[in-house]
Amino acid sequence: MAFHDIRFPTAISFGASGGPERRTDIVVLGSGHEERNQRWADSRRRYDAGFGVKSLDDLQAVIAFFEERRGRLHGFRWKDHADCKSCAASGVVAASDQAIGNGDGATAEFQLVKTYGSSFAPWSRAITKPVAGALLVAVDGVPQTEGVDFLCDYATGLVSFEAGAIPETGSAITAGFEFDVPVRFDTDQLSVNLDGFRHGSIPAIPVVEIRA
Repeated sequence: MAFHDIRFPTAISFGASGGPERRTDIVVLGSGHEERNQRWADSRRRYDAGFGVKSLDDLQAVIAFFEERRGRLHGFRWKDHADCKSCAASGVVAASDQAIGNGDGATAEFQLVKTYGSSFAPWSRAITKPVAGALLVAVDGVPQTEGVDFLCDYATGLVSFEAGAIPETGSAITAGFEFDVPVRFDTDQLSVNLDGFRHGSIPAIPVVEIRA
């Protein structure tokens, strides 16, 4: 299997349903109290793109994309229109959006992350598929220049500072970005429904997040 660095058609994913999934075991005791155990440290996203197919052209685009991925075999990028930025969905990406680390004068590499929540149990999500051309990085609020001060591996979300720009001890490294979700199809069969000469549908196109 491999990961194909290509995005699922965004016009179709815009009409998709889905979101984060977690796995929790719950045991109800004789007293009525519960014991809860979190099986997954990180959530996983699931989507259904079937709702986004509005025409025969959409249908053919999905079939072609599915065939090239060989069904469930190869991963690809997915734009989650409800959660694809380091800021609020209606906001404008800024270099101060997310804290990604603190300098120590020696560490040159920092993983892009997005933090959810702030008060009780914030969760940091590693961002492994940032979108090229939409990344901003700052050190103590000072904008950094990509290709001069730092490089980004857009296949992993790892930001690497150049030798002369390694953040000093105590400095705050922040970033703003757009990102995709690494996913694969969660089926090896598409059930196509031709309900009109100009309209077609695929009732279910399940997609699931992968670790990539």
